[in-house]
Amino acid sequence: MPISVFDLFKVGIGPSSSHTVGPMVAARTFVLSLLDDELLKTVARVEVALYGSLGATGKGHGSDKAVLLGLMGETPETVDVAAIADVMQEIEEQQIIKLNGQFSISFKQQSDLIFHRKKSLPLHANGLQFIALNKAGETLKKKVYYSVGGGFVVDENCESWNKDFIREDKHALPYPFNTAEELLALCKSENLSISQLMMKNEITWQSQSKVEAGLLTLWQAMQDCVEQGCKNSGILPGGLKVKRRAAEMCASLSNEDTQTLFNQGSMDWVNLYALAVNEENAAGGRVVTAPTNGAAGIIPAVMLYYKNFCSAYGLPDDLTGEAAGQGEAGVVRFMLAAGAIGMLIKQNASISGAEVGCQGEVGSASAMAAAGLTEVLGGTPEQVENAAEIGIEHNLGLTCDPIGGLVQIPCIERNAMGAVKAINASRMALRGDGTHYVSLDKVIHTMRETGKDMRSKYKETSRGGLALHVIDVPVSVVEC
Repeated sequence: MPISVFDLFKVGIGPSSSHTVGPMVAARTFVLSLLDDELLKTVARVEVALYGSLGATGKGHGSDKAVLLGLMGETPETVDVAAIADVMQEIEEQQIIKLNGQFSISFKQQSDLIFHRKKSLPLHANGLQFIALNKAGETLKKKVYYSVGGGFVVDENCESWNKDFIREDKHALPYPFNTAEELLALCKSENLSISQLMMKNEITWQSQSKVEAGLLTLWQAMQDCVEQGCKNSGILPGGLKVKRRAAEMCASLSNEDTQTLFNQGSMDWVNLYALAVNEENAAGGRVVTAPTNGAAGIIPAVMLYYKNFCSAYGLPDDLTGEAAGQGEAGVVRFMLAAGAIGMLIKQNASISGAEVGCQGEVGSASAMAAAGLTEVLGGTPEQVENAAEIGIEHNLGLTCDPIGGLVQIPCIERNAMGAVKAINASRMALRGDGTHYVSLDKVIHTMRETGKDMRSKYKETSRGGLALHVIDVPVSVVEC
């Protein structure tokens, strides 16, 4: 297991893990490298260039804001979301930015932050180049980074990363696995569930109590995001004038009789949970990558489905119980099992929409959520693997074609659909004994090959699909 569950689940800000979280991390990393090299005091200017998918849709995804915040030393986990608009306005008006929050330099966005809409760097679709110059215009340092999905960032040398952008981990894990077949074999030989095996690997990084506390913190952030999404109304930023629906839907569902024609019970609420998260994401709010921002609503929606609806049918209630530790156990088990599937996809395919299309984002999240739900409903490892296989198989070929480069249409509704697919995948798997014709490994391999075959215009560039064929989209939005 070359990556931890905490690499897949991270607190960040919207609207995109690859286009917002990653660029912020890259910019901050560059500034900290200048500090380490004792160059920061001599920097007079910084030039930033975004390439590939970042260049094509970066403005719609907030990459410009993310880069500026990163240069200021901010992190996705701690940045004050409410203050971002004022900070951006101040930089624009004064044309000054404080590197690492300490050293003021001139910064003119029109000339110092360039979006190359039709140029790419060699290693990945999401490339960023940073150049620091002194007063004489001489280059002090030049660095290229790649934002490879889910907030992961690698440098141009891919130091300590392999060819698939997976960090080469030196931990001696008790139960390493690279395929679902290996994972199932380990579970069988050691008589462990998938979540139990994952925990034994995770505690090589930190204690079990810290793993549990960390996952519960992420779960709380997910719930907070749903709550915020159910409160906030109005129009989403960006120019498409998309109306937020979650708050109105929440009020309507709360007041309806569950037996009415329009309230079909749990699925309406699942839709609400997913929409709430991804409206927050589209508005630049705080979300948890799961495994990406663009698919951040699926896993919280399915976890809330289990918490709020499954116990009524006599199912295990370790997400809903009031006793100390009872609710916590289900959260941990769900996220560990989901994380195992996310790792397999990250290792053997991709979670980057710019690399393989939305099948790598919503498809991955749907598979992860199906696995987590099956785990906490008492499914065997074979049933968990089957649920994940169903979840991703029926998202194969899903393109990433956001209108205007904004993570709004079709992204918000797509999360609701992905959550419902995950629940149905789990139900189908639990009705079987875990045996099935197509393995998860084969489907993940198929997703990787499908992503390679997919034309670039369908991979987060907004140059194909809905992004081109929706009537009356403002030109200013499409060109951003």
